[in-house]
Amino acid sequence: MTDEPDLPRGEARHQRPTTSEVVVDLSEYKNARNAPPVTFHRRELDQILWIYGRMVGEGEWRDYAIDHLKDRAVFSVFKRAGEMPLFRIEKNPTLAAKQGAYSVLNVHGTILKRGHELGQVLKVFDKALKLVET
Repeated sequence: MTDEPDLPRGEARHQRPTTSEVVVDLSEYKNARNAPPVTFHRRELDQILWIYGRMVGEGEWRDYAIDHLKDRAVFSVFKRAGEMPLFRIEKNPTLAAKQGAYSVLNVHGTILKRGHELGQVLKVFDKALKLVET
């Protein structure tokens, strides 16, 4: 017993090719509807997690979440896990040729910094030194 319908007499079943026999055109795969989500690359995550580790050490951040969506990748930073994210570091490749693929947004959705290079965008978290007079 099988799930396939019975064939009329004289018709043969066609064998489906195994996955190793299927050849997929790369351009066809890239243009497919089920395109893979946008992700952070290893070097990008290294830069983001270095900033995250520094801010955790200072006691300002405590949790994070990474979302890989169809159109962008988002690294969200939280003070507490149950709250809205304090900051979102986003990678949106569709904006790469215009304003830059990387941006940092605050809790209200305001763009704090945007650019073509992640290292430059993450400088928004660097603290400026202040002169203290005694």
